[in-house]
Amino acid sequence: MMILTYFIAGASLALMPNTVHAEALTILTESQTSEGNEYSVKLQILILMTMLSFVPAFVIMCTSFTRIVIVLAILRQALGLQQTPPNQVLVGIALIFTLLIMRPVWTSIYDKAYLPYSQDEITLEQSIAIAEVPLRRYMLDQTQRKALEQVTKIAGESALATDKEIPFLILLPAYLLSELKVAFQIGFMLFLPFLVIDLVVASVLMSMGMMMLSPLIVSLPFKLLIFVVVDGWGLLMGSLASSFWISA
Repeated sequence: MMILTYFIAGASLALMPNTVHAEALTILTESQTSEGNEYSVKLQILILMTMLSFVPAFVIMCTSFTRIVIVLAILRQALGLQQTPPNQVLVGIALIFTLLIMRPVWTSIYDKAYLPYSQDEITLEQSIAIAEVPLRRYMLDQTQRKALEQVTKIAGESALATDKEIPFLILLPAYLLSELKVAFQIGFMLFLPFLVIDLVVASVLMSMGMMMLSPLIVSLPFKLLIFVVVDGWGLLMGSLASSFWISA
């Protein structure tokens, strides 16, 4: 955690103009010498503002966003729609449901990490360490052991006895591989009924001798009708939500 904090601080300094480097380095030096491992308020604000720039990557890599947005993209392809719903809408839906599905994780982080830190009961480092626990538990719940073993082998690490020994740099790619696998499994099951409709329409058109007419043009209204009649959006998002396991 200390390395991560220094990395964030160093990255923020590298992006700043030269006139700000001296003051920022002075703040860092003073905070280290006068308070040991504690950080001054200015440096804490600097670190927090720098962490905000990593929020998009964090949302994509460490939450349920990846699985949801991939399934929605596959659904759009299965329906035969190219730009409807547009990418902005799909990302918005994925983001909203990510906040909803991971609500227990956010609540735990807010109650146990943010509130004590905002009330000056714990330090910034302690707050980050506490906030990591529920997020790490969530990622471990979604990570498949096969993916974890594969990433561990790629990293050249030995077999880890307990989950607490798993480094975050190994857990993160294993979690992403697991999310991609589950997303494509759901997408495959989602694609099958629409594929059947396309095959039926294509067979009917061929038997009628209408080979010059694209089956996609005829099957699209039927796929949209069936999807709306069975409340496809509700079923899909409910199934997606139930596919995540969040331990108490």
